[in-house]
Amino acid sequence: MGYVLGVIGGSGLYQMPGLDQVEDVRVETPFGAPSDAIVRGRLGDTTMLFLPRHGRMHQHPPSKVNYRANVWALKSLGATHVLSVSAVGSLREEVAPGHIVVPDQFIDRTAGRVSTFFDESVVAHVSMADPVCPAMAEAVTRAARTTAATVHAGGTYVCIEGPRFSTRAESHLFRQWGATVIGMTNVPEVFLAREAELPYATMALSTDYDCWRPHDSVDVNDILAVLHANVARAQEVVRALAADLPDPAQSPAHGALQYAVLTKPQAISPQARERYGLLLAKYL
Repeated sequence: MGYVLGVIGGSGLYQMPGLDQVEDVRVETPFGAPSDAIVRGRLGDTTMLFLPRHGRMHQHPPSKVNYRANVWALKSLGATHVLSVSAVGSLREEVAPGHIVVPDQFIDRTAGRVSTFFDESVVAHVSMADPVCPAMAEAVTRAARTTAATVHAGGTYVCIEGPRFSTRAESHLFRQWGATVIGMTNVPEVFLAREAELPYATMALSTDYDCWRPHDSVDVNDILAVLHANVARAQEVVRALAADLPDPAQSPAHGALQYAVLTKPQAISPQARERYGLLLAKYL
């Protein structure tokens, strides 16, 4: 059986040549409904699962995306890997609009988002020192370099709550912290993927320079223009990645929950076992 690649990103990604056996799949999860129906199809030997993070009509703002339902839905449909495709602002001169960044670290500046599946009945502490799967990040970098884009391997993604953009003072502060790009959507997605034992990496598409440079500010029209120009390139990356996915058994995500659950098995109720069965069945 081949791998199953879950792609979380814009709705235009799944409208690509070569995607066969396309169908819409609606999934219910213990955490509610995901952002939209999932588009399932085949790309060569790989099953593809495309999930528009904000919904097909872009109706879910960053702080209202049901991240838990999204990751759970992909896991329940058999995802073996997850790729996030995200628009970001650049915090570095060398990362120009149109460039691709594959971050390896995250700074969480969100507030009020639930960042774990284990919010009741079961206590689990999963290591997040290196939340991005290095093998998956390397595969995304290789795939991105098959295109004409300039690709930056590694870097830190700072995730803000949104929906507003940064003030200039905040933008300068994030640069002092060493952040490379800024976005609103990859947290808690990246943490939930690790809890779900899914190798996860981000293809961050730089759309602007945020507002740290003199006279620069974030303009939505400019962002949309860059995003629309990058749809075909993102599809190229997805196509190349689908043919070069790493062995998930070699990922640090593999077995991430094995020693993370502190709740004694005898204290886990039948209801909790059912709620968390997708993640914990093999450990209980």
